[in-house]
Amino acid sequence: MKRDAVSRGIKFLACVALLANQAQAGAALDSNRADDYQAGTKYSSLQQINRANVGELELAWEYHTGDLAPEGFQGLVAFEDHPRLVDGKLIVCSIERRVIALDPASGEELWTFDPGRSASMTKKCRGVGHWVDRDAPAGTQCRSRLFLGTDDYRLLAIDAATGRACEDFGEDGVVAMPTDRPLLWTGEVAAGSDPAVVGNVVVVASAVVDSQRVAAPSGRVLAFDARSGAPLWQFDPVPRDPNDPAMTSWGKGTEGFGQGNVWSSMAVDNKLGLVYLPTTSTSDDFYGGNRPGDNHYTTSVVALRGATGEVAWHYQLVHHNVFDYDIPTRPMLIDYPVNGRLVPALLQNTKQGLVFIFDRASGEPLVPIAEQPVPQTGAVPGEQLSPTQPIPQGMPTLAPQGFSPDDVWGFTPLDRHLCRKKVEEHLWGPAYMPASLQGTVISPAFGGGPNWGGGAYDPHSHVMVVPSNRVPNIIRLIPRDELQLEGGFKVEASGKMVFENKGSPYAPEIQPLLSIFGAPCSEPPWAALTALDIVQKKILWEVPLGSIKELSPIPLDWNLGAPGAGGPLLTAGGLVFIGYATDNTLRAFDAASGEVLWQAPLPAPANSVPVTYEVDGEQYLVVPAGGHSVYGKTTGDSVRAYRLPRAAAH
Repeated sequence: MKRDAVSRGIKFLACVALLANQAQAGAALDSNRADDYQAGTKYSSLQQINRANVGELELAWEYHTGDLAPEGFQGLVAFEDHPRLVDGKLIVCSIERRVIALDPASGEELWTFDPGRSASMTKKCRGVGHWVDRDAPAGTQCRSRLFLGTDDYRLLAIDAATGRACEDFGEDGVVAMPTDRPLLWTGEVAAGSDPAVVGNVVVVASAVVDSQRVAAPSGRVLAFDARSGAPLWQFDPVPRDPNDPAMTSWGKGTEGFGQGNVWSSMAVDNKLGLVYLPTTSTSDDFYGGNRPGDNHYTTSVVALRGATGEVAWHYQLVHHNVFDYDIPTRPMLIDYPVNGRLVPALLQNTKQGLVFIFDRASGEPLVPIAEQPVPQTGAVPGEQLSPTQPIPQGMPTLAPQGFSPDDVWGFTPLDRHLCRKKVEEHLWGPAYMPASLQGTVISPAFGGGPNWGGGAYDPHSHVMVVPSNRVPNIIRLIPRDELQLEGGFKVEASGKMVFENKGSPYAPEIQPLLSIFGAPCSEPPWAALTALDIVQKKILWEVPLGSIKELSPIPLDWNLGAPGAGGPLLTAGGLVFIGYATDNTLRAFDAASGEVLWQAPLPAPANSVPVTYEVDGEQYLVVPAGGHSVYGKTTGDSVRAYRLPRAAAH
């Protein structure tokens, strides 16, 4: 839908930050414990593959899902799968949301489950949930079951042993989830990420398409009995009950507003019985004059009691969000050192590159947070910006905080001069500059900084490794009476996009800050991988992530950083594995230094997160490599597994 206009050369960088929030995948799987997957740390204690031998990795097997976008498809295609090991099977989810069980050692297909095709213009799947019915006798059908959300907003239960539908769940294995209002099209509300399982409750969040209408569908989170599929509770990040304390932060009430949804993955602490939601902005994304106040529970970490849906605690990370700074990643559940003891904690990365850490039982900040003044200039008529925003104190940021004419970069004096002139024609300044009638250079952009792939965390060194995008946007608000638009949006050859945003006095016009050569006007790296010691609050190293060879009109293998999507895997072998970039390459970095120790070509970008496991004494590294139509032109259907030569492994 947005590819053809930006399908050549380095101008693919135009799409980097524009749609990433429509796009947490991956986990390091040493075992089959649900908390490993739902904690979001992406760490593995396996170390057969390590710094000394990683250069010997070889392809063990390759599997093709067979699911590719049809010729001429104009929608979003993203092989963002979040594989997981369940009962000795490697579970993969294709772009058509077919669930596939593979032999983890050979890649042989064991069974497949097809949920049926829908008319949605989005083709992607970020994984499945898993639950074991401890009350059922061993060997009972569907005792171990998988949960799949679909793009037409259904929840399906699948027998993990056979791949057949669990007929005792909903109607023949299917629950048709309700929306609060009729949809404009199939897929306007979708179950985009893996369902969360807390106790015997399966919790399903929603992805709601941005900037189409202020009266957007609710971004409700729905909970069901994991055995029967019976509805249990629901939670709306846009509060509806006038007695809810959050209502005081909505100056004119919440009637007519939607979204605030959870499009990324949730985290679960089964010991505490809590499910943690990373919520998003409400409608609309760039104007909030009709919703004065902070607007709780949107753009927050919200901890709910899994049994009841009751709010245990919440903390808002962006007040009165008019920046589309959704909370994009699964919270990471870690143990954080405080006064000589380890406290069960929750770490939340944000698009702005901020790192928040909370006591995950109480919500108390473990890294102090201060309300700091933010820019008030440039606000459109009617807007009421928040005067301050919450900023973690002493913790380094993972992305540049703002942009000015002095920050421009170019290959030559000419493009650098023209970039500076372009910036000076718009408003610019520090982070949290609002969109304006003149157009505002926004950095970090709403695609990140860090985005849905999130980071990986080593519990021994307390080091987190995080990828991020670094391309600023220009966002202009067009008054409704000046808007010339047929349909819900339009895309120009330059990558500029305009969204209808029906019901708002303004429509957003969004474009990347690019030079005459189609490259970003910002200084490289345009994507980076950063290692942060979260206890010492110190960046240990930062390196460019990816080559521009697949983006440039000529094949320049130049590591300037190639923006993308996905996340890292960190292992006890001292390695960080990551694809992410658009250069069709899987890399292993030295976790101590950031040096590239190994890399392998892929048939398409790995816009996912690598996973690892051990079978019969051999460690495997697996990565889905099918690309993402927003970030690059190459897509595919490959799942690749690597291992050491058998002599080296033993």
